[in-house]
Amino acid sequence: MSSEVQKGPRALTVGRGDGRIWGMSSAERLARIYRRLDLVETPAVDLSHPVVAVDAGWVFDESLIKALAGREGAVLVDDAGRAVAVHAPADLAYAASEALAAGNDPAGLDPRFTRLTALELGSAYNSALRKREPPVLERLTPETVRAVEKRLFQGSYKGVTDFVTKYVWPAPARVVTRWCALAKMTPNQVTFIGFVMVLAATWLFWHGHFGWGLVCAWIMTFLDTVDGKLARVTLTSSKWGNVFDHGIDLVHPPFWWWAWFVGVYAVGQEIPYAALSLAIVVGGYVAQRVEEGIFLALFKLEMHAWRPFDSFFRLITARRNPNLILLTGCAMVGRPDLGFTLVAIWTAVCFVVHAIQILQGLMAPKGSIQSWLAK
Repeated sequence: MSSEVQKGPRALTVGRGDGRIWGMSSAERLARIYRRLDLVETPAVDLSHPVVAVDAGWVFDESLIKALAGREGAVLVDDAGRAVAVHAPADLAYAASEALAAGNDPAGLDPRFTRLTALELGSAYNSALRKREPPVLERLTPETVRAVEKRLFQGSYKGVTDFVTKYVWPAPARVVTRWCALAKMTPNQVTFIGFVMVLAATWLFWHGHFGWGLVCAWIMTFLDTVDGKLARVTLTSSKWGNVFDHGIDLVHPPFWWWAWFVGVYAVGQEIPYAALSLAIVVGGYVAQRVEEGIFLALFKLEMHAWRPFDSFFRLITARRNPNLILLTGCAMVGRPDLGFTLVAIWTAVCFVVHAIQILQGLMAPKGSIQSWLAK
């Protein structure tokens, strides 16, 4: 353990929450947060260290505990003004923790304490998830378990994503995510099942079995939603899991489009300007990801989080799920060849739109590019 961790505040859980969320008690969830933040949990106050004391009767966004750990003297209060957590200096650690455990306000102990709401301590803007939403701070009782789980699930969702992920998958994904949490499935296990679906869809597309291939493909896209949400709500995300999940997401789409192209000929159909169409679909996918990388490198901001139009366009841009919608519709009427042609046209259009976005960024006043969600 590093000396920095040893010198930092200790974490202490007081009180208890009635009910289990995502298969965990509130205290178990807090223990996971402490480990993720490198906070040393202690069963009792250590007077040689400051203490971050947290009431397990509430459910906290991880970002709130992180912000509290970095702000000595802060007392976090809920919407009703009740103190629910405190970062007390060493000389007040025992008194502040006892006050919090008794349901009293530690702020009255010393003028060094400052009462802060969740929005004052944390931030409504989450750059990683590209969304603006107040951090979670909810009372936990047997009656509020489902509402708290729903709130945590909503908080785990990206604000800027494609149409299917944003509007179609949330309700069923919350149910399946809960099943996975209760079954103690790990996010990596869900990702692996999705990877098997990737391979199955690729083989089926290649041999012209578009119906069953699309079933496997849509299952994979659904599981791709579930694994990330499971990792966030159960606080079990890891560097390896992120690499595994995002690596599959990044690599597989061009192989699907290539396999679809081969499958069209396997069923006796043809694609106009075949070589050009294949180059546009596969090369265009890669080129668009390069455009996004260029924008991020130039302006230190995700392209799709810049302006309202950019966030809207992410709903429909030529990425996996919007392309699958085109392919599914055409396969249903027996025209997988037409589906591939439409994907090629849409990919070319989106490439041009992204190029214009980069040019607009270059022409914008220096320092003016920031997410509209952060304003």
